[in-house]
Amino acid sequence: MPSKIIENNFRIQRLPHIWCSGCGHGILMRAIAVSIEELNLDKEKVCIVSGIGCSSRAAGYMNFNTLHTTHGRAIAFATGLKFSNPELTVIVISGDGDASAIGGNHLIHACRRNIDITTVVFNNNIYGMTGGQYSPTTPTKDRATTAPYGNIDKPFDICNLASGAGATYVARATVYHVKKMIEYVKKGIMHKGFSLIEGVSICPTYYGRKNKKGSSVDLMNYLKDNFVDIKLKDKLPKDKLNGKIFMGEFKNTREPEYVDEYFKIIDLFKKERLV
Repeated sequence: MPSKIIENNFRIQRLPHIWCSGCGHGILMRAIAVSIEELNLDKEKVCIVSGIGCSSRAAGYMNFNTLHTTHGRAIAFATGLKFSNPELTVIVISGDGDASAIGGNHLIHACRRNIDITTVVFNNNIYGMTGGQYSPTTPTKDRATTAPYGNIDKPFDICNLASGAGATYVARATVYHVKKMIEYVKKGIMHKGFSLIEGVSICPTYYGRKNKKGSSVDLMNYLKDNFVDIKLKDKLPKDKLNGKIFMGEFKNTREPEYVDEYFKIIDLFKKERLV
């Protein structure tokens, strides 16, 4: 029998999903569903928006108002939704390529505006759906179908990018640290302003195999052994931090929210017309 989480939050008739065995995206999708369930949100006022890519297929499985859009444009569509109905809880599901390559400009300007949207980036360091090309987050020297001798680009740190662009809540967890992922998604949803939560995922089919990283279990163990909470940065000796990647909450500030400010302008315009 399906669990309560599945019954309440998924289109059961569309399951099982199409992701490869060992893919981490199902864990991240469930983390979003659990977050919505635990926050007891009104399903009629939740909208899931996605673009194109492996991660973006999640919108089709989730039993909410959903919008499956064009490549890189999920945040643009989500912005329109939030303006048309500010009461909606708008959650964008995007991949590392969808969010930071073709959708990069939409991402940085949504951050800059601080519009009240929660964006969850499923980052598996590669374009999985379209054939294993390297993405803006593929580590330097790692291989992909479009970088058979190794990627020479410097990768984006999506959390640093979002923080620098103006997002007011930024966090990172992994598919191994799923309880933290749920915690951060819940905080992002409740935060008034633009929230970005990076979910570090795994892709054994393309990324893992191309880079001889082993099985999905090996990839999960890598996450377990190499991701360290940012709170420990100043507590652990430097030799313990060599090669480690930080996760946790990177930013949590309060600033004016864009839709609120926009409607203040409309109210001002109406008052001036009455004078």
